[in-house]
Amino acid sequence: MGLSEIAAGLELTTEQVDRGVATVDDTDVDRDARLREYESDLPCTAAAAGTVLDRYESGASVGEAGEAAALAPVTAAKLLHRCGFDGVTPLAPTARQVLRDWLDGRLSRADALELTGADDAEFALAAYVETHDPIPELAETVRRDAAAPLAEDALVSKRDALAETMSTASDLR
Repeated sequence: MGLSEIAAGLELTTEQVDRGVATVDDTDVDRDARLREYESDLPCTAAAAGTVLDRYESGASVGEAGEAAALAPVTAAKLLHRCGFDGVTPLAPTARQVLRDWLDGRLSRADALELTGADDAEFALAAYVETHDPIPELAETVRRDAAAPLAEDALVSKRDALAETMSTASDLR
């Protein structure tokens, strides 16, 4: 089969539709306004929360970020958890299960403390993390500010956002 046989039936057109440049822009979310909106659900003021988030996102430790906002490290960790940051719980998965048993009333606090090996501050922080879910609207805002994907997969997010501009195999017939 030659090239001319392969190209048989193909047509060229001189007309092209200018569709412009497709963009996805999530920068219009005002993090400070969102923090003020959910301030009553946070363990600190919105202003302190903004400082902690700025410092933490620029690479400071939880303690350093809290110190910059005049907050205890445990309060900064609580804030980060409420804003959707993972990994602020001081307990390993097995110890978290022991904590859940205590929260459900199946263990005494003394037994749970002994089994987890945590000190009082670690235990209190872990209990806060277990009993307070992240605030989805704040987590979304923080992810957008950090230029992280809007969903679990950046490729899927972009595909969904630009779905109208994409063609499918059925469009090629």
